[in-house]
Amino acid sequence: MATHRQLLLEGHTPEEILQLSDEELRAFVFLDEPLVFQAGSAQVLGQFQVRAKRLVVELAQIDGGGEGVLQTLWSLAERYARSRGLESVEWIVHAVHCAHPNLKLRRVLERFGFVVREVPGHGQAYHYLHEL
Repeated sequence: MATHRQLLLEGHTPEEILQLSDEELRAFVFLDEPLVFQAGSAQVLGQFQVRAKRLVVELAQIDGGGEGVLQTLWSLAERYARSRGLESVEWIVHAVHCAHPNLKLRRVLERFGFVVREVPGHGQAYHYLHEL
């Protein structure tokens, strides 16, 4: 029988991350600069910001993984945004011009509804605005 393993982010479950105070999250996640973190077996380079009533998730690189990193981040971002009364989650994923493109990631992004577009201040990227 297969067992379900929860994907950990820097050793923490999504539930543990959601229980952090806003002050703790500002100190470790919302730094207004890119950060590298472990998500399951993947190393992720990303940046997280809250602008007005929107959570902005920008992912520059995902090395490794394959066990549902994007789905876990999607769920966590949505749950965080809802718990803080935000109105939307904006996703910007820089997977358009990679030296070694991850075709599986591109298929997943397209299945989620991401589209390639010019994002002001970010260049061409996969983009999705998820209204809550």
